[in-house]
Amino acid sequence: MKQGALDWAGLMRAGIGGLRLLPRDFWSLTPVELMLLVGGAEAGIAAGATMRDRFEALCAQFPDKEEQDGNG
Repeated sequence: MKQGALDWAGLMRAGIGGLRLLPRDFWSLTPVELMLLVGGAEAGIAAGATMRDRFEALCAQFPDKEEQDGNG
């Protein structure tokens, strides 16, 4: 990926997968708005940090948990 290019796959994973935004809502956001939704401003993301880095940090902090309902 070129320096300065947006990581669209990472942004889509964060917005549609992580935040569960509808595609129409995801595409109506600017990258800055999406960063704010994933906690960029509160987390103090450095100017050079990528959205993928933040997404991976959130995944490590809040891992998915498998449900134990006894059906499988």
